[in-house]
Amino acid sequence: MLSDKLSQLEQKRPVTVIGSAVIDVIADAYALPWRGCDIELQQQGVNIGGCALNVAVALKRLGIDSCNALPLGQGVWADIVRNNLKRQGINSIIETDKGDNGWCLALVEPDGERTFMSFTGVENAWDDGWLARLPHHADGLVYLSGYQLTAPCAELLVSWLEASPGVTALIDFGPRIADISPALFARVMACKPIITLNRQEAEIVAEQWQFPAEIAQLGNVWLERWQAPLIVRQDKDGAWYFTELESGKAPAFPATVVDTIGAGDSHAGGVLTGLAAGWSLADAVTLGNAVASWVVTHRGGDCAPTREELLLTHKDV
Repeated sequence: MLSDKLSQLEQKRPVTVIGSAVIDVIADAYALPWRGCDIELQQQGVNIGGCALNVAVALKRLGIDSCNALPLGQGVWADIVRNNLKRQGINSIIETDKGDNGWCLALVEPDGERTFMSFTGVENAWDDGWLARLPHHADGLVYLSGYQLTAPCAELLVSWLEASPGVTALIDFGPRIADISPALFARVMACKPIITLNRQEAEIVAEQWQFPAEIAQLGNVWLERWQAPLIVRQDKDGAWYFTELESGKAPAFPATVVDTIGAGDSHAGGVLTGLAAGWSLADAVTLGNAVASWVVTHRGGDCAPTREELLLTHKDV
């Protein structure tokens, strides 16, 4: 049972989180704006966000220690991020005076779907000096986001990954999967990472590489092509996982959706938690589903549950 495994969870592998800590200005929109329009928004709040930050929050609340490489700059946005991280007991090994942190406007439609408009900051200003600060663990887990792997710093980060044998990367390309060059993607996949996709991103993969649209078939073709694990998240329909040793579908957990911001990031945090504890990918994906089901019932992306909250919610699962 998930509750039994969760109550006995102990970290066995180190985790490094690489990516962005930014500001999310979140607003309700009755519809997405169209060219030339002027729509009225209802502001929900100003939250700290960024894919990697949401992952770091999930790991922290689930009791997993991680080395967080979330560049923190100087400026109004950076100060908000830094103060919020301090309150949550999360540290970053990257501090810089290259500029301010980025921010994005997140529009949330009535059904909970979100659309982002982003402004880049220091989170994509990676250099060799920052890379030198990253730990090297032979059996380590590393989180990477597509926002960095399609930015100008992508070459540096991929080269670092190639020079880190034994590391298992969990990569969430997100909507940027359509933007990564075929050559760079091939280099990433040669490192045998675990790739996590949502429903829409799986459709992009199917169209871009002429893979089958049906998920079970897509996963099998993916394994034949890349010999690397794949996760396909299908929200209320659960999540598929594919490895050369096991494949299947982890069930979803019932949830009343309020806001989907951060659900995919928090799912990645749950998967990393399971893998850090030495769980199988199947069990880790199940934990990811449980974490994501909590997040979509709350506002904002940095709202992952604690281990105790998950145990109370899923005590009979």
